[in-house]
Amino acid sequence: MIVLAEAVEQMEPSASARDVVASTEAARLAGATVYTMPADFSVCETAEIALHHVPKQGEPTPAFWIGYIPEPGRYEAIYNAARSKNIVLANTRVQHLNAQEFDRTYPKLAELTARSVVVSSADFLTVTDAVESVGGFPVFVKGAVQSRKSKGWKACVAESLDELHALIVALLDLSNRSRGRVILRELLPLRIAGYTPNGFPMGREFRVFVYNGVVVGTGYYWETASNEQDKLTSGEKEALHALATEAARRVGTPYIAVDIGQLTDSTWRVIETGDAQFSGLSQIPKIALWNALRRTL
Repeated sequence: MIVLAEAVEQMEPSASARDVVASTEAARLAGATVYTMPADFSVCETAEIALHHVPKQGEPTPAFWIGYIPEPGRYEAIYNAARSKNIVLANTRVQHLNAQEFDRTYPKLAELTARSVVVSSADFLTVTDAVESVGGFPVFVKGAVQSRKSKGWKACVAESLDELHALIVALLDLSNRSRGRVILRELLPLRIAGYTPNGFPMGREFRVFVYNGVVVGTGYYWETASNEQDKLTSGEKEALHALATEAARRVGTPYIAVDIGQLTDSTWRVIETGDAQFSGLSQIPKIALWNALRRTL
């Protein structure tokens, strides 16, 4: 098992950078062969140069990438450069995008998640129709790739057309989060387990990592929880894993992270998915995750 890890010294200090460091060290402790590579092409210019120090393998060898969500072109370039060395990343470019970009994922998961619609502009008529199609205000607003939860509730939820217009414009300006598409979502009645320091409600949400149909890691989505809301009964874990593996099957991405939240009626709904190579580990035991991945190979 090979891990291609982005060089953290090129990253701004952040929780995400710390997660990359911790995950890389856990992979190493689990027995993976780790090679570092630049976090972008600004210095090395090409994927071939980025991986020049990585030896060609004698036979196809499974691999995982640890780092930030890359642009589609960069993912494809690194995938192909690695493949030329008999190193096979967990997901192809198409599989990566199918899990990472919500508008690709939604048609496959519509029955398992909140009503959602894609818009590519803040045009009044388009937006008005979109809001009606998801049940009216308030609506959750996110980019095709990521939301802005770190900025607080008002950066993600609109209660009027004026607020919605502002959120759409802001997300379209953030191409790394939206890639030109904004998602308007029905606001689900999630069971609330507490609040972040900036006031964002923490749902009873969990992240499940699935590799080739096998659950390899499960953990509470948020950093903290109150009243042991991060604990699962055996029955809850069974339901959670069943929903996660079904979502993974529908999306068709081999290594996928599935975020799942509990509603106030105690049922579970898929929140979103992502390429697990670039998903934060939340409260998932890191070494246990990498050991589980190694056992499935």
